[in-house]
Amino acid sequence: MASSWRTHGQYEYRVVTIDRGTSVPDARKRLTEEAEYGRWELARTRLYLGGERRVWLRRKIIKATSTL
Repeated sequence: MASSWRTHGQYEYRVVTIDRGTSVPDARKRLTEEAEYGRWELARTRLYLGGERRVWLRRKIIKATSTL
């Protein structure tokens, strides 16, 4: 599985590529871990010819302001 990062507007995006040899339970486990620990949510999924899957995850960009 491979991934890449992008930012757009108020959201940060991560594209996860799942090859065709990865089982559905393994892919589900990986995406569940990303959602739980990284606070990612599912934005889009795409299935390509040949069995490769791409999953777009997104999360809000939180801008911290100084309180000093």
